[in-house]
Amino acid sequence: MPDPTAPAFIHSAFYRFVPLPDAPAAAAELRALGADLGLNGAIVVAAEGLNGAVSGAPPAVAAFEEALRSGAVLEGAARGLAFKRSPCARDPFGRYKVVVKPEIVALGLPGSDTLPQPDERDDSHVSPAAWRELIARDDVVVLDNRNHFEWRLGRFKGAVDPQVRHFRDFVAYVQAQAPHWRAEGRTVAMYCTGGIRCDKTAPWMRSLGLQVKQLDGGILNHFAALPDAERDWEGECFVFDKRVAVDTTLHETSTRLEAVFDTEDPGERWRLERARRLDAF
Repeated sequence: MPDPTAPAFIHSAFYRFVPLPDAPAAAAELRALGADLGLNGAIVVAAEGLNGAVSGAPPAVAAFEEALRSGAVLEGAARGLAFKRSPCARDPFGRYKVVVKPEIVALGLPGSDTLPQPDERDDSHVSPAAWRELIARDDVVVLDNRNHFEWRLGRFKGAVDPQVRHFRDFVAYVQAQAPHWRAEGRTVAMYCTGGIRCDKTAPWMRSLGLQVKQLDGGILNHFAALPDAERDWEGECFVFDKRVAVDTTLHETSTRLEAVFDTEDPGERWRLERARRLDAF
């Protein structure tokens, strides 16, 4: 008998920095897999790896995760991949889309060609429980590695807002603050929604001589791992799908797009108009 408490849909987010020499072929394989399982979602594939989220009935999502995790697809490149799951009362995506791009997350980092590859398993990653202790320290800067509108909607308590309206804004902010943080011996504890932006920027920040720690799995993992995550968090977490925002239990809130974006800001007004046009919303 079906479990009446089981969610109707599952949202599953993932990423992996791994060489994919034939990104178009990898994208085609993922398109076929998602279509066969009747999933929706959005996935970006590049030579450096893959980044995305899928949604659908729990058994279909589980089958997709198993295909990647077991190495049955992509020639095993995604074997052992971690997924961040959240329950949904409705499908958070309106279609299934897999695209090939130059990068799985574009941040415009200076000297990116000479930087070490992102490492999702290095010792800069801090578990949610250890993160709670880390951000309580006086010698730590808690840095939000997301857009300004995301910070405004919700953030870790005491987190610094770099005022990011374009990816170059984060670079400029860190470059301006790095000398002060180094001189003061501060550790930079940064976080983002799922971890990918932090993984991408950490090698560059270390090249500036900064001590960097990052929340393993991002905000979503923190919420999933700690039943009392509200102790550390204020507000809601923006998600790039129909749900718009989730609370610390990973459940959709009542917040709508119009409450997220400042229409007096041209960039945010553009984001709102774009979100309304996209099938995902």
